Amino acid sequence: MIYLKTDDEIALLRQSNLLVGKTLAEVAKNIKPGVTTKQLDAVAEEFIRDHGAIPTFKGFPNPYGSPFPASICTSVNEQVVHGVPNNVPLRDGDILSVDCGTLLNGFCGDSAYTFCVGEVLEEIKTLLRVTKEALYKGIEQAVHGKRVGDIGFAVEQHCLSHHYGIVREFVGHGIGRAMHEEPQIPNYGKKGTGIMLKKGMCIAIEPMVTLGDRKLVMHSDKWTVSTYDRKPAAHFEHTVAVGMGKADILSSFEFIEEVLGDKAI
Repeated sequence: MIYLKTDDEIALLRQSNLLVGKTLAEVAKNIKPGVTTKQLDAVAEEFIRDHGAIPTFKGFPNPYGSPFPASICTSVNEQVVHGVPNNVPLRDGDILSVDCGTLLNGFCGDSAYTFCVGEVLEEIKTLLRVTKEALYKGIEQAVHGKRVGDIGFAVEQHCLSHHYGIVREFVGHGIGRAMHEEPQIPNYGKKGTGIMLKKGMCIAIEPMVTLGDRKLVMHSDKWTVSTYDRKPAAHFEHTVAVGMGKADILSSFEFIEEVLGDKAI
């Protein structure tokens, strides 16, 4: 079932999503060679709880294994999504996708950003830039009267024009009181197909894009997913409310990019 949100509910969703953006900015302050993703997870969890919220990822159930053990997903280089924070130091030239979720005042926030660690190859920076552009092209389609396929088509076409792979096994989703609600929002599709978008629908759009082949492999932890060819992947995500003529972006990259300055993608 798809739940349309009232203006008051969207305002509460915005609060939770802005907290996610601020949390990612706090994490960004600490991303550098030598830091571990487990240290970044501790920063995120403390920040979320200090602001009266709950990290929704921690303890999230897994039908194939143990619940998720951390407050953020940290996916390095060829890891696409759901990377589990660990004690391996980040290295100069790595990229790091950080996905974060919060529960505040009964509503969920969800957003992701892929960061450069030190000096990153220009080819990989371009992957990040194109993936982020694809996110906003998808958001442009999140308006009343369009269809889910219009979002996926916009994301896919932009990435295919750069000869990148589009992950199909993992998709965006509805969001509200639960982190994952209907409908699913794939990053591929055909114009004019799929569920019709209506004002008040709140969705997370999250392109996952690979430098090489789109085929994936699951790690033994039953969470971390990597590219089969071990080439890098990028992931950017915003939560948006479908609007009349224009989507309303409820999450924010502004806090992150204030921290990154001229190093922002």
